[in-house]
Amino acid sequence: MSNADQDGWARVKGRLRAEVGDDVYSSWFARMDLEAIEEGTVRLSVPTRFLKSWIQSHYAERVLACWQAEQAQVGRIELIVRSAVLRSAIVKPKAELEIGAGDGGRFNNNGNGRPQPVGDATGHEALGGSPLDARLTFETFVVGRSNTLAQAAAKQVAAGKRGDAVMFNPLYIHAGVGLGKTHLLQAVTWTGNATGERKVLYLTAEKFMYGFVSALRTQTALAFKEALRGIGVLVIDDLQFLQGKSTQAEFCHTLNALIDAGRQVVIASDRPPSDLESLDDRVRSRLAGGLVVEMGPLGEELRLEILKSRVLAARSHHPSFDVPLPVLSYIAKAVTHNGRDLEGALNRLLAHNKLTGQSVTLEMAEREVRDLIRPQEPKRVKIEDIQRVVARQYNVSRSDLLSSRRTANVVRPRQVAMYLAKTLTLRSLPEIGRRFGGRDHTTVLHAVRKIEGLVGNDMALAEEIEILKRQLQE
Repeated sequence: MSNADQDGWARVKGRLRAEVGDDVYSSWFARMDLEAIEEGTVRLSVPTRFLKSWIQSHYAERVLACWQAEQAQVGRIELIVRSAVLRSAIVKPKAELEIGAGDGGRFNNNGNGRPQPVGDATGHEALGGSPLDARLTFETFVVGRSNTLAQAAAKQVAAGKRGDAVMFNPLYIHAGVGLGKTHLLQAVTWTGNATGERKVLYLTAEKFMYGFVSALRTQTALAFKEALRGIGVLVIDDLQFLQGKSTQAEFCHTLNALIDAGRQVVIASDRPPSDLESLDDRVRSRLAGGLVVEMGPLGEELRLEILKSRVLAARSHHPSFDVPLPVLSYIAKAVTHNGRDLEGALNRLLAHNKLTGQSVTLEMAEREVRDLIRPQEPKRVKIEDIQRVVARQYNVSRSDLLSSRRTANVVRPRQVAMYLAKTLTLRSLPEIGRRFGGRDHTTVLHAVRKIEGLVGNDMALAEEIEILKRQLQE
């Protein structure tokens, strides 16, 4: 794929983000990758059939229009599921210029992944599991301050033996796009099945929905349920995509049955359980009752270590590929959003190096990754983010902040959250009141004035609020 095609794709993504907004773009298009452009057809890939179906149903014409605005000769968009490409790549793991899959978290690979095909002796495919990437193991996961707890908890779960008391159940890992959730969940699956102690089944939420609906159609729902509940460790990825009342009800029954029977459940999502508002309250409560771990943004030091590991992985196929440390340091400092952007930056340098024969230099890197450098504009803070961060800081739930409870341990955090909503967003007092359980605007005004008065005299509270502001604006 040429640099011109990649530059065109970057501009299309920019158009798409501008048209649909950051929230919609992050939900549906952040994991869409360009695979090829051939004779007026643009082939794009996404990691799940659910994403493919949703984009085709709701955004196909808009994606095509964005492409045609950049390249008038484009007449058709073809959307494919990346897992199918991934599976064939695992069976025959001969990499060409591409040095990494484009799915969230698949950036911590140092080239030592086990070349085990999907559907091997673990019986994973026969159980109806989602495809696994043999590179996503604990050995290839780069650990830093933002993911230490999540990695340690995942390893503890993976090392469990049949009959052991289950310590963290469910283990619930949440993080933004491209921060390593999928990597950890697949590492748990590989490790658990390799020991043979417990059968581990890895499913995306989309695969769970597909399996349940198919079982209903073929009148094998009972067998489907029994098969799931016989699993030693159930691993569910991308829970935020779980849709449908009947599917969610079945997931709730399965979750309860496994936990009550002492079976391990591991779940990943892009948000904490309290923010999964489409899920039933009982499910959210059960999820929150386990160990909930957040994987934070990648710090600069961790980004540099990830880049070093990716260069080592590339050298297993391209021994002459070399990226000077100043170039890696520049990318680690400039490309800050997620692991996929880091991987994309190295892919471009590798492609340029191999196709042109030019050595990788700082000037080349500055030119090739300029569209991956996010503008350093202030982050747009949402009221939901404020409620989540304040609830975590004061050890209350988001529902407490929205409730009518008047106990001291809830009133103060609620007032702080309202104050931050007024100072960090452009929302009006009535709108803020509606977002806090339908309160009157005078209640919000009282809370804002109360906190303003306290901040001037209470240094500890003032410092707390500054910490909350920094967390929200990072």
